[in-house]
Amino acid sequence: MTSATAAGDSSTSSGPAAPKSRKSRKSPKSVTGTRKSVAVLFLLPALVLLGALVVYPIGYSLIRSFYDQSGDSFAGFDNYEALFTDDGIRTALKNNIIWVVFAPTVATALGLIFAVLTERIRWGTAFKLVVFMPMAISMLAAGIIFRLVYDQDPDKGVANAVWVGVHDTFAESSAFPKAHPGRQSPLEPAGGGAFVTKQPVGLGTPVVLPLVGVAPDVMPDGAQKAVVAEPEDGKVTGTTWQDFTRGKGVGKLGGVDAAELGYAGMKIEAVKDGEVVASTTAAADGTFTLPAAADGALLRLPADNFKEPYNGLNWLGPSLVTPAIIGSYVWMWAGFAMVLIAAGLAGMPRELLEAARVDGANEWQVFRRVTVPLLAPVLAVVVVTLMINVLKVFDLVFIIAPGSSQDDANVLALELYRKGFASDQPGVASAIAVFLLLLVIPVMWFNVRRLRREVRR
Repeated sequence: MTSATAAGDSSTSSGPAAPKSRKSRKSPKSVTGTRKSVAVLFLLPALVLLGALVVYPIGYSLIRSFYDQSGDSFAGFDNYEALFTDDGIRTALKNNIIWVVFAPTVATALGLIFAVLTERIRWGTAFKLVVFMPMAISMLAAGIIFRLVYDQDPDKGVANAVWVGVHDTFAESSAFPKAHPGRQSPLEPAGGGAFVTKQPVGLGTPVVLPLVGVAPDVMPDGAQKAVVAEPEDGKVTGTTWQDFTRGKGVGKLGGVDAAELGYAGMKIEAVKDGEVVASTTAAADGTFTLPAAADGALLRLPADNFKEPYNGLNWLGPSLVTPAIIGSYVWMWAGFAMVLIAAGLAGMPRELLEAARVDGANEWQVFRRVTVPLLAPVLAVVVVTLMINVLKVFDLVFIIAPGSSQDDANVLALELYRKGFASDQPGVASAIAVFLLLLVIPVMWFNVRRLRREVRR
């Protein structure tokens, strides 16, 4: 009886033990309740792609950076030494520093200004949409757009069209930049681009000042058909005109013909002993009148009449090409900064702003002492993201900078491309790639560390 009971107890105690041992042999589960083997199976394609597209290229570039051009001989640190001795790479490194300092700062500042100023206006959403729209454009398309925007010709380039328009508002350009005396002209060069009569002029005798060099179709809109000036008592009169008639050689040289146009607005000065005693401007038909003080003087056409028109700035020249390309980058990425900062503003506690205003702070003080400090985490995200982005900038520089100034606009990503493909130096190109990775890692580490700190809060 005792043995049966013991056997029964033994069977009873051993019954539950078998399921426990079977359960312990099952695959462990993850935090979400999924078996780890299943999770690994689903992650395997992503891990394979990550290894093939990220890990392997990084490892191969690191190894290749220690070999020579052919890839057969070990070169040691010679390729890395070229990073600091090659003029092209040093220029690229200098430009990358300029990019990292200015591009994220300007883009973030503009995004902050746009986000704050559009927060209280009705059409703020529409404005944000317009500012954010360039983000939908590829770098290649943006480069083509700004290559046209920065064109030197004001008739093509928007930047120079605006710049020339502003300049000409305060300093009017000449309408006769190509004008000059023709054959048998009474005028001769006076130095500095001016022209002067060969003989002094007298009262009562009309003076003729014929010029050539301006095409009839580019004459000023107000120009009228030239007429011969009438003599006036006690005054010096004359005519200045375009002594050229388009056609079959018709017209009289040095004489006013019916089809010829007057130089409207041409400035004429009477000069005696090197001093200007009288001056005037020609009427629409080219005629002009000077007072009696001009008697016995030489008539001079000042150089201002013939100066070349202002064509704006050479945006893509060696000195301005990098700031110009940074401007195109800011145009694209200011909207990105604005959207992130606007999201940060939307989550900001309004009672803090109102409390500051109640305490007597003006809007600038509220912005500087309350809004900006509260937005510091968002601003850090934007700046760090843009810093990583500009370290890899390639498309804009490659497309916008012309061949003549591409060396001056060079950046590390572009130099990597040029060394690897144009110069056939894969070892140096791999060293540049590794160097770029080393530059990005501290920024990424800072970003990850900051995100972890935010999560702990």
